[in-house]
Amino acid sequence: MSYHAVKMADLNKIIRELWRSTYRGNDIDYIEICSEEDTAAALNVCRTRRTYNYRVVMVKTTTGSMSVSRPKSKNNTSCNNEARLDMRGRCSAGQKVLASLIIRLALAEVFCLHCGVLALDEPTTNLDRENIESLAYALVESRQKNFQLIVITHDEDFVELLGRSDYVENFFLLSRDAQGLSEIRKVPIGEHFH
Repeated sequence: MSYHAVKMADLNKIIRELWRSTYRGNDIDYIEICSEEDTAAALNVCRTRRTYNYRVVMVKTTTGSMSVSRPKSKNNTSCNNEARLDMRGRCSAGQKVLASLIIRLALAEVFCLHCGVLALDEPTTNLDRENIESLAYALVESRQKNFQLIVITHDEDFVELLGRSDYVENFFLLSRDAQGLSEIRKVPIGEHFH
């Protein structure tokens, strides 16, 4: 199995797990990244370097008869079928934001094993309350050694959710002083919310 195939399998496994543990809707069971080798580009470039096209697909698993079928599993007598659609142009703004966050978290987990920084700017934009709560939980659970997570947000409820774990001890609060100048204060999480 090629390096690319191994990394794609690892990446999709993490994406699938994060989606299932985070997304609270029932219209998408999981998402994954599909890759196809770009044969047109491969003809124009040296054969040692491959070019891939990537797309994000959403998958809904149903039980019953559909045109696309999977083999029966040992534990299930009915046939599981998967409906697969490209996410582009077919998902809500919240689903798009959540997919983007989950893919970035998975990329960090697969490719930044011993050090890394991930910055999330307003990660709760377009998410409903249920998905905000599950995102906070997923961020806390996906903690790695030697990994720095920077979250930029106006959503104090989200900061409080992150602070309920042992993962977040402090946060930085930006505000304006009497002269209108920005000031940054390091605040212990317990001092601000409890």
